[in-house]
Amino acid sequence: MSSKRTFSIRATFKRRFLAGLLVSIPAIATFLIIGWFFDFIDGLLKPFFYKILGYHVKGLGFISAIILIFIIGIIATNVIGRKIIEFLEKILLKIPLLKGIYTSIKQLVDAFSPERHGSAFKKFVIVEYPKSGVYAFGFLTKEHTIKSEKGGGETFLRAVYIPTNLLYFGEIALFRDEEVLYTDIPIDEGIKIILSGGIATPARISESK
Repeated sequence: MSSKRTFSIRATFKRRFLAGLLVSIPAIATFLIIGWFFDFIDGLLKPFFYKILGYHVKGLGFISAIILIFIIGIIATNVIGRKIIEFLEKILLKIPLLKGIYTSIKQLVDAFSPERHGSAFKKFVIVEYPKSGVYAFGFLTKEHTIKSEKGGGETFLRAVYIPTNLLYFGEIALFRDEEVLYTDIPIDEGIKIILSGGIATPARISESK
């Protein structure tokens, strides 16, 4: 009787502990990420304020960065500010090394911007990749028509961005239209699915053209 009671207590403790662990991990991870981000941003401006004040005030760099980004946002959302940004972009695009880096990063950021989803990602799709029998989620980005110089025929291909490391890193693969399964999942929900590692995937996915 005593052994059964002991086993019951252990099982109950184990069950409650695991339940608490599952609840705690996301919260702890969130605070750790926020803390890391805070320290990273704060550290960027730390030398600047240290030269001015002679000592470090924790959080001052982070607050300054937030204010600076907010001011840039104000500038970027008015006519004169956009002209200034466009002028600075033209200067950057004239420098060979910076042109390639800036253009690539800007296109990547624009692709995941909520205001640009309509033009950047057209559909959340499923494709057979990287080998037969293995399927992956992806985002339809472009449609291409390849003309054959010999036969005069045309081949229609679909460019699909397939995230391989969370969201901002991935590969571009070309598929025939019949090889692409179009889902009814909105782009925003598709991004959540990728970021969650597939956990947010609905149990039933409907095909939608």
